[in-house]
Amino acid sequence: MYKNILVPISFEEDRDAAGAIKVAETLAGADGKITLVHVMEEIPGYAISYVPENYLVESRQAIETELRDMAAPLANGASEVVSGHSSRTILDYAEKNGSDCIVIASHRPGMQDLLLGSTAGQVVRHANCAVHVIR
Repeated sequence: MYKNILVPISFEEDRDAAGAIKVAETLAGADGKITLVHVMEEIPGYAISYVPENYLVESRQAIETELRDMAAPLANGASEVVSGHSSRTILDYAEKNGSDCIVIASHRPGMQDLLLGSTAGQVVRHANCAVHVIR
């Protein structure tokens, strides 16, 4: 069993957050900690002027509430919203917080993933701990 599991949560439709959380619960057993984390990507400077004034604050609050609600039923659950580039931030968070496992949902890879790389693919290739990918 793992002691400190990180579950990155994406709110995109093709990601299976519920499946990833269920797998994390199984891998954590009764004593393992599960942290749900959502990475808010930075909005490029050239686009920020098109974003409504309170959008970032309101969207962050909504995401924090949703994530907290998702973590509430977990025995040793926690949640956190962080800012940055998704894969690099997930990897840095796992390293900084001593995660021994990352459970991440992924979509079926397409041609764009071969050229650019998906978040899950980057996490699998560069993580210093075990990674379980859920499709």
